[in-house]
Amino acid sequence: MQPEGLGAREGPFAGSGGGGEYMEQEEDWDRDLLLDPAWEKQQRKTFTAWCNSHLRKAGTQIENIEDDFRNGLKLMLLLEVISGERLPRPDKGKMRFHKIANVNKALDFIASKGVKLVSIGAEGEEVAGRVLETSAKEGLLLWCQRKTAPYRNVNVQNFHTSWKDGLALCALIHRHRPDLIDYAKLRKDDPVGNLNTAFEVAEKYLDIPKMLDAEDIVNTPKPDEKAIMTYVSCFYHAFAGAEQAETAANRICKVLAVNQENEKLMEEYEKLASELLEWIRRTVPWLENRVGEPSMSAMQRKLEDFRDYRRLHKPPRVQEKCQLEINFNTLQTKLRLSHRPAFMPSEGKLVSDIANAWRGLEQVEKGYEDWLLSEIRRLQRLQHLAEKFRQKASLHEAWTRAGKEEMLSQRDYDSASLQEVRALLRRHEAFESDLAAHQDRVEHIAALAQELNELDYHEAASVNSRCQAICDQWDNLGTLTQKRRDALERMEKLLETIDQLQLEFARRAAPFNNWLDGAVEDLQDVWLVHSVEETQSLLTAHDQFKATLPEADRERGAIMGIQGEIQKICQTYGLRPFSTNPYITLSPQDINTKWDMVRKLVPSRDQTLQEELARQQVNERLRRQFAAQANAIGPWIQAKVEEVGRLAAGLAGSLEEQMAGLRQQEQNIINYKTNIDRLEGDHQLLQESLVFDNKHTVYSMEHIRVGWEQLLTSIARTINEVENQVLTRDAKGLSQEQLNEFRASFNHFDRVSRGLALWGKTLGGWWRLETKNGMMEPDDFRACLISMGYDLGEVEFARIMTMVDPNAAGVVTFQAFIDFMTRETAETDTAEQVVASFKILAGDKNYITPEELRRELPAEQAEYCIRRMVPYKGSGAPAGALDYVAFSSALYGESDL
Repeated sequence: MQPEGLGAREGPFAGSGGGGEYMEQEEDWDRDLLLDPAWEKQQRKTFTAWCNSHLRKAGTQIENIEDDFRNGLKLMLLLEVISGERLPRPDKGKMRFHKIANVNKALDFIASKGVKLVSIGAEGEEVAGRVLETSAKEGLLLWCQRKTAPYRNVNVQNFHTSWKDGLALCALIHRHRPDLIDYAKLRKDDPVGNLNTAFEVAEKYLDIPKMLDAEDIVNTPKPDEKAIMTYVSCFYHAFAGAEQAETAANRICKVLAVNQENEKLMEEYEKLASELLEWIRRTVPWLENRVGEPSMSAMQRKLEDFRDYRRLHKPPRVQEKCQLEINFNTLQTKLRLSHRPAFMPSEGKLVSDIANAWRGLEQVEKGYEDWLLSEIRRLQRLQHLAEKFRQKASLHEAWTRAGKEEMLSQRDYDSASLQEVRALLRRHEAFESDLAAHQDRVEHIAALAQELNELDYHEAASVNSRCQAICDQWDNLGTLTQKRRDALERMEKLLETIDQLQLEFARRAAPFNNWLDGAVEDLQDVWLVHSVEETQSLLTAHDQFKATLPEADRERGAIMGIQGEIQKICQTYGLRPFSTNPYITLSPQDINTKWDMVRKLVPSRDQTLQEELARQQVNERLRRQFAAQANAIGPWIQAKVEEVGRLAAGLAGSLEEQMAGLRQQEQNIINYKTNIDRLEGDHQLLQESLVFDNKHTVYSMEHIRVGWEQLLTSIARTINEVENQVLTRDAKGLSQEQLNEFRASFNHFDRVSRGLALWGKTLGGWWRLETKNGMMEPDDFRACLISMGYDLGEVEFARIMTMVDPNAAGVVTFQAFIDFMTRETAETDTAEQVVASFKILAGDKNYITPEELRRELPAEQAEYCIRRMVPYKGSGAPAGALDYVAFSSALYGESDL
């Protein structure tokens, strides 16, 4: 007898409980077998073995199912073992009514469990087996088919002929305990051997008693269905616990796999962050180095190195920084979706730390570029001043080397006549005029030397030495000049004759000669211009100078006329010809020579100025070419930034469609990179031409680079946000309609922020982009919840705010809003579930051993648990026992895991 409904693990299989009936298909009962003694013997043997398999737990057994159950005592004990419950106290008497009372107690207990008994009564003193329901039979058959499906030569279709060759029973054992049977060695033509193997293994290792005989099954055309069902059900119950342990192990593997993946992402983030910060640490000292170079070529090499840094070295780091932020956001999203604590990077490696270090790098970088350009301008200025100093010093030294000190030191007036003395005096006066005219030149030379010192000229020592020599010589000339004048004035009182014409020649020739010297100096002067307008200004000044040449030519003719008149008087009065003028050392030939030099220098300067004008016109074309591209690229970048901002604030369509649109935008931006490269080429041409200003555009190359980097970062962050929404949708089981509803509600209460100044005032004005700020204030969040049907009190709303704004920032982000809307309905793994799973693997103990972990889990994850679990500190545990409760709690709490 096998009553139904006494326990899920004690019958052949789980029944539906109550209302059962005998099967209506009469063909399931072979009526001829009911009268067959052999069949009756088989039935008695099977059910006797089944009853003993349970009674052994109570320390007893039966020999004859008809005699031993007659007094009802062992029947009540069997029901207690099967159900795990206590039956009413049995009657101890040996009279027939005592036996009937005990049997009735057993039958009443069976009926209380919803089992319907047919044609069974205490007075009949018989206990017959119940009829299994069709649904329970089909359930056991389906379980057998599923477990034996992968095995060759096994096709379970019923509970009689399908089991005759013994392979089905061996397949069931091998499926759950492959270590007990070598299935590959079994043969279909040896059914008795197969059946005996299954019976012996089941009895020895699975504690399933041998209820059947192999020969009876093989030699019977249709083995007894009830007997085989009863025996197979014992396998079902024996392996049920193993399946539960397998499920628990799978759950633990899943949790550990998520944890291991997250740890790998954390290690990758730490590695990328360390490399990026190390690169910034190495680069900043180089950019902070402000030690200038003495030559323009050396500074040009520094500028070229900086351009290589901007073009080749920095862009990959910009991509790494962007990818690092994307990886960090993705990791935090996965941790949040798996209910793990948020990832906290090592000290100094937070995203904010990297952003601060990056801002510091860009500030130093901007300062370094400004310093480079300033140094180049300074060296240009120094080269110009040094060349001017050398030219003027050379002219002055050439003037002073013309015997000035010797002439001033000689005493030629001692033996001179009155006329000669007067001539010497007048000549000295002319020299003084010439000396006074050179005073401005000496002062200019000193001023140039001082400016070179102030600008830290690398050859300042030689300049100072040369300037000091000129000044010392100039002081000596002044002293000698004053001494000679005193001597001549004393001699003048004795001498009165002088040639007025020679004096007039000297008076007019000296200024004209000084004018000639100034003209030569101006025509040979060097200049430094930066624009067409400055060059035109020099051309205009040169044209004005050329306009004064006719008047100068007339002055020269007048001076030459005085010399001619002197010669005429000498010829008229028979005076000796004067080869020199006693009042001036300058001869008419000197004036004509300098005049010819001026006439030659004028066209040469014309040509030089025209060449400079052509060069400046080329620079102007370069400026306009750069400005035309920059004025197109700048607004394009601005428009793309605004478009990406609008997509980030309110995306439409499914997330996949949004992602496709964003990927298309990203590809369009990448395709536009050729325009940036072309603009970089024009910018390089401008810098190579030493052009550093451009009045035709407000966009500098630096502004275009910053805008381009912001655009790349913006599109990457927007794509990452959509990817995180996809992760959230898939992990939380949200539909697209739910996401759209959440987004629409959030956008409705997301207020428009102030205009975004993406590039600042360096572009000649602010770029103003009206956009959603991507977050709600608490009052807007409360209104949003009310609009979605939440009835909130102050206490409940305060609790919700601690969930969506744990840092008390005063705002609610869209991701926090999505997490709140899906948190309470999502199906998640919890610490309690993991503890329950470990408890199953541990056999209901509060600790687990390394051997149990290695037996139930894959090798890698078993070793992972053994390394991470702390020793169990409770009493009664063997050496090496591990605390799986603390380990499970650490997976979901504050931990270093």
